[in-house]
Amino acid sequence: MDSKRKVNRQHKPKPVQAEETRRETNNPLPDPAPQPEARWQPKKRSRLAVAALLLLTAAGTAAALYVWRLPPFAGSTVSTDNAYVRGQTTLISPRVGGYVSEVLVNDFARVEKGQPLVRIDDAPYAAKVAQAEANLAAQNANLGKMSHSRTSADAGAKARESAIRNAETQLRLAQANMKRLNSVKGSEGIAQREYEQAQSALEQAQAAYTQAQAMYTVAQQDVLSVENGREGLTAAADAARATVDLAKQELAHTVVYAPVSGRLGEVAVKQGQLVSAGSQLMFVVPDRRWIIANFKEADTAAIRTGQKASVAVDALGGKRFSGKVSEIAPATAAEFSLIRADSGTGNFVKIAQRIAVKIELDANQDGLQRLSPGMSVEAQVDTASR
Repeated sequence: MDSKRKVNRQHKPKPVQAEETRRETNNPLPDPAPQPEARWQPKKRSRLAVAALLLLTAAGTAAALYVWRLPPFAGSTVSTDNAYVRGQTTLISPRVGGYVSEVLVNDFARVEKGQPLVRIDDAPYAAKVAQAEANLAAQNANLGKMSHSRTSADAGAKARESAIRNAETQLRLAQANMKRLNSVKGSEGIAQREYEQAQSALEQAQAAYTQAQAMYTVAQQDVLSVENGREGLTAAADAARATVDLAKQELAHTVVYAPVSGRLGEVAVKQGQLVSAGSQLMFVVPDRRWIIANFKEADTAAIRTGQKASVAVDALGGKRFSGKVSEIAPATAAEFSLIRADSGTGNFVKIAQRIAVKIELDANQDGLQRLSPGMSVEAQVDTASR
């Protein structure tokens, strides 16, 4: 009985859907395990791309080293940006003062040597010339009168000299006559009266000779006096002539001329302005240009005259010009300073000194005429060149 119950119990069909519903209701299934998040990984690059990147990096580094002239591209070139264009800037000033009657040029004009620039009122200077010429004429007239006086004095001296010769002749005759009478004195035929007359004639002849000598001395003094007066008048005439020349020069200096060819700066003088000798009227800048580059003293060890150089001008967008080293300063810039540093007192700080190097630019370069004194440049010198 019990066995039948077991058989029946085993073969009794079971509802599948109900069983699944019961399981879902009573025993829910667990959630699936969470998957791990995916990490970012760089894309794999080809060997060609890596090589190209390395090549570009090396090229950029090499370019930077070359631009800054760092090893291994330092080479034999030294450079400095403490360099400037220089020129012979000439100040134009009048040599005489006065009111400006005319200004013949404008600002920044091109002028040639000898070209008139400014005219100063010349009326006062023309009057000075006339006055000096009148004084010269008066001195020449006085000199002419003195020439006549000299002629008269010379004639008087010659007359006195002739009188001396005549007196000397009469004295000799009287002496000879007296000698003859002395030789026959005491003999018969010689009267005492004749002897006395001869003695008197001798004395008169001696007196006449002495007087003639005195008159000749006076005549010579007159000649010397006239000569001294003539020398004084000649000197006065020369001084008057020099005054005329000076007055004419001052008259000529009322026109101010360009001392050299070049371009003018700003014209500072105006018509009607009162100017004095030496006052500033304007500047003229000749066409010649050169470069003064102030290199550090350590960079000048290999710099020599004749070496090739080049400059880049800031005002022209870095345009380069070629040239050569022409001169090297004999001392540092500090030695030419008005106030020198005294390293013997206080704390000493070593400062790199700079030495000026003059660079002459090569001729016939395009744009060379655009260089103006004072422009900033960057200068380079090839110390390996000769």
